[in-house]
Amino acid sequence: MADAEKLKRKNNLPPPPSIEETSENIHPRSDVTNYERIDGRSLRRTGRTIQFNTRVTPEFDMRLREIAQRERLTLVEVLEQALMRYDQ
Repeated sequence: MADAEKLKRKNNLPPPPSIEETSENIHPRSDVTNYERIDGRSLRRTGRTIQFNTRVTPEFDMRLREIAQRERLTLVEVLEQALMRYDQ
């Protein structure tokens, strides 16, 4: 059986320096700390949380993607619009 004691790390590191001893690039700059970071994913957030998978023919896939690209929509937006028109 392996001896797990040999795998444990020994703490041979010195204590970290104080904040006064650190270089200037570690200190927060006041002009950068007061902004809200915008993540690209939050800009694309749609509120859709349910995954929907289906198999389609290559022709259907090609037509759906052509419409989405032409109208600058996502695939799901094309399907949602098609469903709305179907219900009318």
